Amino acid sequence: MHAHQRTHHARTHPYSTSHLYPRLRHPVALVGGATALVAALLATGCDSAPDGATGAADDPAFSTVRFELGPRGGIQVSGASRGAVAPSGAHPAPAGRAYAFDRPDGRLLVVLRHWPEPVAERASRGRMSRLPPLDEAAVETAFLVDTANWVRADLDGHPLQWLRRDTIRIDTTNVATGDTTRLTLSAPHGGRDGQPTPPAGNRSCEGLDDWATRDVVLPEVEAGAPVADVVARLRKQCLDVQYASLPGSARPGTVERVLVPLVGPRDALVAVPPGSGVELSGRTVGSTVLVDPCRPATMVVAR
Repeated sequence: MHAHQRTHHARTHPYSTSHLYPRLRHPVALVGGATALVAALLATGCDSAPDGATGAADDPAFSTVRFELGPRGGIQVSGASRGAVAPSGAHPAPAGRAYAFDRPDGRLLVVLRHWPEPVAERASRGRMSRLPPLDEAAVETAFLVDTANWVRADLDGHPLQWLRRDTIRIDTTNVATGDTTRLTLSAPHGGRDGQPTPPAGNRSCEGLDDWATRDVVLPEVEAGAPVADVVARLRKQCLDVQYASLPGSARPGTVERVLVPLVGPRDALVAVPPGSGVELSGRTVGSTVLVDPCRPATMVVAR
């Protein structure tokens, strides 16, 4: 995940109508205003989010915000600092490409990927336990969080990373139809000392053409590895990262596997370590593969 913002044509790591935000009651705050965006805004783009660190300084202006959504959207925003959240649009994400939302300086960008409601409804009527990788584009719905200080991101109760002036992407398109994913952003509590230091930049990634496919060496990823360690390995290969949370065999809160997108159709992926129906197809750790830089690698975190 990278701290810089990319904006390019024909790129996308959710359709947004009023049905994406149903039945919100106090103290849960509704974040609306994206109703007409999907029909009007069909451009695509690349974007990413960076790695984090540990510790933080108090941010008295920000406490906690929680985003809850399922594979069909229905995004709810709650928490003491929900007033710091503003909608930033919704765009289709064709072929799994990440849309390049603008991120003003001093804001945190949260991008949530889900299926448009019609896709989820068809899957539900067909009694499918999981949504299939259909040809229709998923949707990315974005929110800007007004906090210039460090916050910690937790996915379904498990810590991911510290964020500041950054972007984080969460993908729910592979969860069960009735599942709910929860992303919590919280300022430090309990008087912790120190402030996280941003990870050192990878100069080998600077100046890369965001349009051009490129070679990536498959990194070693072990089920049960810490999130921070695996993010560092992926960043070393100049890969953008989005998170997903699924049940798995690894210890909850650790990495279950990473899905690396290959050039080709939407389902052209390599899983490391192999498993869950996505195999290495003769490739091994250390093999060189051709990737589409606009399709984020997905880090699956065990629930």
